[in-house]
Amino acid sequence: MSRPLMIFCAGFGRRMLHLTQDRPKPMVEVGGRTMVDRAVDLGLAAGAAPIVANTHYLPEVITPRLQARGVTISHEPGEILDTGGGLAAARPLLGPGPCWTLNPDAIFAGPNPLDVLQGAWSEGMRALLLCVPLAQAKGRKGGGDFTLTGDRLRFGGDHVYTGAQIIDAAVLDEVSERVFSLRRVWEALAAEGALHGVEYPGAWADVGHPEGIALAEDLLADV
Repeated sequence: MSRPLMIFCAGFGRRMLHLTQDRPKPMVEVGGRTMVDRAVDLGLAAGAAPIVANTHYLPEVITPRLQARGVTISHEPGEILDTGGGLAAARPLLGPGPCWTLNPDAIFAGPNPLDVLQGAWSEGMRALLLCVPLAQAKGRKGGGDFTLTGDRLRFGGDHVYTGAQIIDAAVLDEVSERVFSLRRVWEALAAEGALHGVEYPGAWADVGHPEGIALAEDLLADV
Protein backbone atom coordinates (compact mmCIF):
# COMPACT_ATOMS: atom_id res chain seq x y z
CA MET A 1 0.00 0.00 0.00
CA SER A 2 1.25 3.45 -0.89
CA ARG A 3 1.18 6.16 1.74
CA PRO A 4 3.03 9.48 2.23
CA LEU A 5 6.44 9.62 3.89
CA MET A 6 7.87 12.51 5.91
CA ILE A 7 11.67 12.56 6.34
CA PHE A 8 12.93 14.88 9.08
CA CYS A 9 15.91 16.84 7.70
CA ALA A 10 15.66 20.22 9.44
CA GLY A 11 17.81 19.68 12.54
CA PHE A 12 21.18 21.23 13.29
CA GLY A 13 22.96 17.92 13.96
CA ARG A 14 25.01 19.36 16.81
CA ARG A 15 25.94 15.91 18.16
CA MET A 16 27.81 15.32 14.90
CA LEU A 17 30.28 18.07 15.89
CA HIS A 18 32.58 19.12 13.01
CA LEU A 19 30.82 16.87 10.49
CA THR A 20 27.85 19.21 10.30
CA GLN A 21 29.68 22.52 10.11
CA ASP A 22 29.14 22.70 6.35
CA ARG A 23 26.22 20.32 5.77
CA PRO A 24 23.03 19.15 7.45
CA LYS A 25 23.32 15.85 9.30
CA PRO A 26 21.35 13.86 6.69
CA MET A 27 24.08 14.72 4.15
CA VAL A 28 26.72 12.86 6.20
CA GLU A 29 27.78 9.66 4.44
CA VAL A 30 27.58 6.14 5.81
CA GLY A 31 29.24 3.50 3.67
CA GLY A 32 29.72 5.93 0.80
CA ARG A 33 26.06 7.02 0.65
CA THR A 34 24.39 9.95 2.37
CA MET A 35 21.92 9.14 5.10
CA VAL A 36 19.19 11.10 3.35
CA ASP A 37 19.69 9.06 0.17
CA ARG A 38 19.38 5.89 2.23
CA ALA A 39 16.14 7.20 3.75
CA VAL A 40 14.72 8.09 0.33
CA ASP A 41 15.71 4.63 -0.92
CA LEU A 42 13.62 3.06 1.85
CA GLY A 43 10.67 5.24 0.93
CA LEU A 44 10.85 4.44 -2.76
CA ALA A 45 11.23 0.71 -2.09
CA ALA A 46 8.12 0.78 0.13
CA GLY A 47 6.12 2.65 -2.51
CA ALA A 48 5.85 5.89 -0.54
CA ALA A 49 4.18 8.77 -2.37
CA PRO A 50 4.64 11.60 -1.97
CA ILE A 51 7.96 11.78 -0.14
CA VAL A 52 8.33 15.07 1.75
CA ALA A 53 11.32 16.39 3.70
CA ASN A 54 11.56 19.45 5.89
CA THR A 55 14.62 21.70 5.74
CA HIS A 56 15.99 24.51 7.89
CA TYR A 57 19.75 24.31 8.51
CA LEU A 58 21.88 24.91 5.37
CA PRO A 59 18.97 24.26 3.00
CA GLU A 60 21.10 25.22 0.00
CA VAL A 61 23.23 22.12 0.61
CA ILE A 62 20.50 19.51 0.98
CA THR A 63 17.68 20.88 -1.20
CA PRO A 64 19.30 20.08 -4.58
CA ARG A 65 19.88 16.47 -3.50
CA LEU A 66 16.30 16.09 -2.30
CA GLN A 67 14.83 17.63 -5.44
CA ALA A 68 17.00 15.41 -7.62
CA ARG A 69 15.41 12.42 -5.89
CA GLY A 70 11.87 13.73 -6.47
CA VAL A 71 11.33 14.76 -2.86
CA THR A 72 8.95 17.63 -2.08
CA ILE A 73 10.45 20.30 0.20
CA SER A 74 8.75 21.72 3.29
CA HIS A 75 11.11 24.55 4.19
CA GLU A 76 11.06 26.05 7.69
CA PRO A 77 12.43 29.59 7.53
CA GLY A 78 13.00 31.61 10.66
CA GLU A 79 12.69 29.14 13.51
CA ILE A 80 12.98 25.37 13.48
CA LEU A 81 9.63 23.73 14.28
CA ASP A 82 10.79 20.47 15.93
CA THR A 83 9.33 17.14 14.85
CA GLY A 84 5.70 17.78 15.71
CA GLY A 85 5.65 21.28 14.35
CA GLY A 86 7.54 20.20 11.24
CA LEU A 87 5.07 17.43 10.53
CA ALA A 88 2.13 19.77 11.11
CA ALA A 89 3.58 22.32 8.69
CA ALA A 90 4.06 19.64 6.03
CA ARG A 91 0.52 18.26 6.23
CA PRO A 92 -0.74 20.17 3.15
CA LEU A 93 2.00 18.44 1.14
CA LEU A 94 1.45 15.01 2.66
CA GLY A 95 -2.30 14.93 2.24
CA PRO A 96 -4.90 13.44 4.59
CA GLY A 97 -4.65 10.19 6.48
CA PRO A 98 -1.80 8.33 8.19
CA CYS A 99 1.76 8.73 6.94
CA TRP A 100 5.14 7.19 7.55
CA THR A 101 7.78 9.36 9.22
CA LEU A 102 11.49 8.60 9.23
CA ASN A 103 14.54 10.05 10.94
CA PRO A 104 17.43 9.66 8.47
CA ASP A 105 20.12 9.40 11.16
CA ALA A 106 19.57 5.68 11.68
CA ILE A 107 20.67 2.67 9.67
CA PHE A 108 18.56 -0.46 9.30
CA ALA A 109 20.01 -3.83 8.30
CA GLY A 110 17.19 -6.22 7.54
CA PRO A 111 13.69 -5.78 6.17
CA ASN A 112 12.52 -2.36 5.10
CA PRO A 113 11.34 -0.68 8.32
CA LEU A 114 8.46 0.98 6.49
CA ASP A 115 7.22 -2.43 5.32
CA VAL A 116 7.42 -3.77 8.88
CA LEU A 117 5.29 -0.87 10.10
CA GLN A 118 2.79 -1.33 7.29
CA GLY A 119 2.41 -5.00 8.11
CA ALA A 120 1.59 -4.20 11.75
CA TRP A 121 -0.69 -1.22 11.11
CA SER A 122 -4.41 -1.59 11.79
CA GLU A 123 -7.18 0.84 11.01
CA GLY A 124 -8.07 2.79 14.12
CA MET A 125 -4.48 3.13 15.27
CA ARG A 126 -3.24 6.69 15.67
CA ALA A 127 0.50 6.06 16.07
CA LEU A 128 2.62 2.94 15.59
CA LEU A 129 6.31 3.23 16.50
CA LEU A 130 9.04 0.86 15.32
CA CYS A 131 11.27 -0.15 18.23
CA VAL A 132 14.30 -2.33 18.85
CA PRO A 133 15.51 -3.92 22.10
CA LEU A 134 18.19 -1.81 23.80
CA ALA A 135 20.66 -4.71 23.63
CA GLN A 136 20.39 -4.63 19.82
CA ALA A 137 20.63 -0.85 19.45
CA LYS A 138 24.12 -0.19 18.09
CA GLY A 139 25.54 3.19 19.00
CA ARG A 140 22.77 4.01 21.42
CA LYS A 141 23.89 6.37 24.17
CA GLY A 142 21.67 6.14 27.22
CA GLY A 143 18.85 3.80 28.17
CA GLY A 144 15.67 2.71 26.46
CA ASP A 145 12.59 4.73 25.61
CA PHE A 146 9.64 2.38 26.02
CA THR A 147 8.27 -0.86 27.34
CA LEU A 148 6.56 -2.90 24.61
CA THR A 149 3.79 -5.20 25.83
CA GLY A 150 1.96 -6.89 23.02
CA ASP A 151 1.50 -4.00 20.61
CA ARG A 152 1.19 -1.29 23.28
CA LEU A 153 3.91 1.10 24.40
CA ARG A 154 4.42 2.90 27.66
CA PHE A 155 7.27 5.25 28.48
CA GLY A 156 10.31 3.86 30.27
CA GLY A 157 11.83 0.48 29.57
CA ASP A 158 14.34 -1.37 27.41
CA HIS A 159 13.04 -0.72 23.90
CA VAL A 160 14.50 2.07 21.77
CA TYR A 161 12.54 4.07 19.21
CA THR A 162 14.23 3.55 15.85
CA GLY A 163 13.06 6.79 14.23
CA ALA A 164 10.38 5.19 12.05
CA GLN A 165 6.63 5.26 12.61
CA ILE A 166 3.19 5.49 11.07
CA ILE A 167 1.15 8.32 12.54
CA ASP A 168 -2.25 9.75 11.77
CA ALA A 169 -1.34 13.41 11.52
CA ALA A 170 -4.86 14.34 12.65
CA VAL A 171 -3.62 13.79 16.22
CA LEU A 172 -1.60 16.98 15.78
CA ASP A 173 -4.83 18.98 15.76
CA GLU A 174 -4.90 18.66 19.54
CA VAL A 175 -1.74 20.77 19.88
CA SER A 176 -2.12 24.52 19.49
CA GLU A 177 1.57 25.50 19.58
CA ARG A 178 3.52 25.97 16.38
CA VAL A 179 6.78 24.49 17.70
CA PHE A 180 6.55 21.16 19.52
CA SER A 181 7.99 17.64 19.65
CA LEU A 182 6.12 14.52 18.60
CA ARG A 183 6.92 13.20 22.07
CA ARG A 184 4.14 15.42 23.36
CA VAL A 185 1.65 13.61 21.14
CA TRP A 186 3.04 10.20 22.07
CA GLU A 187 2.71 10.99 25.78
CA ALA A 188 -0.96 11.89 25.34
CA LEU A 189 -1.63 8.70 23.41
CA ALA A 190 0.28 6.56 25.94
CA ALA A 191 -1.82 8.04 28.74
CA GLU A 192 -4.89 6.74 26.90
CA GLY A 193 -3.32 3.32 26.25
CA ALA A 194 -3.39 4.18 22.55
CA LEU A 195 0.32 4.30 21.69
CA HIS A 196 1.24 1.25 19.63
CA GLY A 197 4.59 -0.34 18.86
CA VAL A 198 6.15 -3.14 16.86
CA GLU A 199 9.63 -4.64 17.21
CA TYR A 200 12.05 -4.42 14.29
CA PRO A 201 13.36 -7.92 13.45
CA GLY A 202 16.66 -6.76 11.96
CA ALA A 203 19.69 -4.80 13.18
CA TRP A 204 19.72 -1.06 13.84
CA ALA A 205 22.35 1.63 14.48
CA ASP A 206 22.04 5.18 15.78
CA VAL A 207 24.06 7.55 13.58
CA GLY A 208 23.25 10.72 15.47
CA HIS A 209 26.87 11.06 16.61
CA PRO A 210 30.23 10.50 14.86
CA GLU A 211 30.96 7.18 16.58
CA GLY A 212 27.80 5.75 15.09
CA ILE A 213 29.14 5.95 11.55
CA ALA A 214 31.69 3.15 11.97
CA LEU A 215 29.19 1.03 13.91
CA ALA A 216 26.62 1.42 11.15
CA GLU A 217 29.16 0.60 8.45
CA ASP A 218 30.15 -2.57 10.34
CA LEU A 219 26.49 -3.48 10.62
CA LEU A 220 25.95 -3.04 6.87
CA ALA A 221 29.08 -5.05 6.09
CA ASP A 222 27.60 -8.01 7.95
CA VAL A 223 24.43 -8.08 5.84
